[in-house]
Amino acid sequence: MATFVTDPRIEESLSAARQAYDIDRDEVWEGVRMMTPLPNVEHQDLVSRLAFALQSMLGNESGARIFPGINLSDRVQGWEQNFRGPDVAVFLSDTKAKNCGTHWCGAADFLVEIVSPHDRTRDKLAFYSQIGVRELLIVDRQPWAIELWRLHDRQLVETGRSTIDATTFLDNQVLPVRFRLAQGAERPQIEVVKLDGSQTMLA
Repeated sequence: MATFVTDPRIEESLSAARQAYDIDRDEVWEGVRMMTPLPNVEHQDLVSRLAFALQSMLGNESGARIFPGINLSDRVQGWEQNFRGPDVAVFLSDTKAKNCGTHWCGAADFLVEIVSPHDRTRDKLAFYSQIGVRELLIVDRQPWAIELWRLHDRQLVETGRSTIDATTFLDNQVLPVRFRLAQGAERPQIEVVKLDGSQTMLA
C-alpha cells in the first residue's frame, strides 16, 4: 500500500531513519520523494553481474564508464528535486551526458532497470525519453522477461523482448553487445554476448 506523506516533520524523520540504516535509495520525481523497497539479493546479484559483464565486454580502453547505480537528473543545478536511480548506467567516451560529480545530467547512453515489486520502473520511461537516454534494458522477474527499449523520435519504444519460451536475441545499437534470456539452474539468466562473438557471459 502506498503512503503519501504531507507532514514535513514525518518526511524528515523517515528520510533520516532510512539514511541511518543505509537504505536511502529514494528518488525524487519533480519534488516528490519516492521511497522504494530495498532490493532483494537476486536484484543486487543481477546488478553486479550485468555491470561486470558490460565492463568486461567494453574494456577499459573504450573510455566507457559503467556504474551499478547513479543519480541521473535533467538539470545541473537543483538536481535533488528531480532525479532517478537506474540500476546500471553506461556513459560512452563521447557521451552527451554531463558528469556533475554528485550526479549525471542528461542523455545516458545505456541503462538497465530491474523491476521489483511495488516499484515504478515503467513510469520512468517518460523521464528517460525526455532526457534522451539512447537505450534501456528492462529486466522483469514476474514472469521473467527482458525488454530492449530504444530512443526514436524523442520517445523510448520497445524494440524486442526475450523470454524463456522465446529466447530471442536483442541486439544493442549503442553498445557492441546482444542480450537474451536463458534457462538457468536456480533462476533464468541473462546471456550477454559480444556482437563479434568473441565473448559470452551470464548474469
